[in-house]
Amino acid sequence: MKNFIFENGTKTYFGKGCVREYLTSLTASCGQTVMMAFDGAAADSGVPEEVKGYLTKAGFHLAEFSGVEEITTYSKVLEGAELARERGADLILGVGGGSVINWCKAVSMAAVYDGDFWDDFWARPGVLDFAPLPLGVVAVTLETGGVMNGCATITNEGLKRRVERDYPRCCPRFALMDPAYTNRVPKRQIASDGFAALSRLMEAYFSRPDEDNVSDDLLEALMGGVVRDLRAALKEQDDYTARSNLMWESAMAGSRLIRLGKGADFPCHQMEGQLEACTGCSRGEGLAVLQPVYYRHLCRRRLSKFGRFAVSVWGVLPEGKDEEELALAGATALEDFIREIGLPTTLEQLGISVSADLKAIADSCSPAPGSCREITCGEILKILRECS
Repeated sequence: MKNFIFENGTKTYFGKGCVREYLTSLTASCGQTVMMAFDGAAADSGVPEEVKGYLTKAGFHLAEFSGVEEITTYSKVLEGAELARERGADLILGVGGGSVINWCKAVSMAAVYDGDFWDDFWARPGVLDFAPLPLGVVAVTLETGGVMNGCATITNEGLKRRVERDYPRCCPRFALMDPAYTNRVPKRQIASDGFAALSRLMEAYFSRPDEDNVSDDLLEALMGGVVRDLRAALKEQDDYTARSNLMWESAMAGSRLIRLGKGADFPCHQMEGQLEACTGCSRGEGLAVLQPVYYRHLCRRRLSKFGRFAVSVWGVLPEGKDEEELALAGATALEDFIREIGLPTTLEQLGISVSADLKAIADSCSPAPGSCREITCGEILKILRECS
């Protein structure tokens, strides 16, 4: 394994009733003025109203920001930062999933920074030498990979550029995760969010090194768990065991713990991010279209690793298959699973026209250090066309 330093500053409270039990005491440790942010999906669940009720009853001063969008845009970050300053927020509380968590992390920095926020921290990695506003999270969906890290992704609408940065000082102070809240989320979103978690796990798994390592052992167990639990959760809405497993697996998918000693194979995530920036498609659905095609491009260079993926995660029997057939069987099993859970498998099913400027999307993707193997913009264009 590669050298690493591991630290995590988020205290996580997990299980039924954890929001009711712990929210107000955790909030009080940060101050009395709370800026609560949520998106439309969270609002439909009714959870923000419950959270607002707990805080109001306890005497906190609230400012609400309900305009968080699925794609975290730079303009909305600046709006949130302005509100946080105007109201003198002591804590930013995100209620929802990945998009809200992304937004809150960026706002926690922007609210206390006087310079050019985009140029200094997103156009290129910056040095975060100041304390962001404290941040707390109440998870509503499975898209909770950011609850235990400092990663955030912002889309600059003017530049049509989507950028992910990881600033450890932006880790939430606390995260409250009640799996029962996911019962209020539509089934299609459960499928999309669950697949987004699986995708994150696969990206870490296929990054170097390939030699036996603890992170790969954990990743295989988590990938198999997501497949098992997503099937169960979609079959039976009230299966608390499956939903609680999925919520924690999704959180682990975004944690630094599973990447220790590994690189990060993110070209597929980057491709999807550019699709998102240009078309507004959802993350999990975009990844579902791209991932099988992307892996077929990669697997012939990494036959042993992709064969291990086929056997360990999908239960493919190796008997009667050579190395290449076994590796390709893993990609086929992944595609079959995507169809099984009702996610799209072509760009057309995402609503992306065959006349879309795929070359512009491909050219906007940059090399990703730690990738499974180097991939050029020309090959990305080929992958996109094969997804059409």
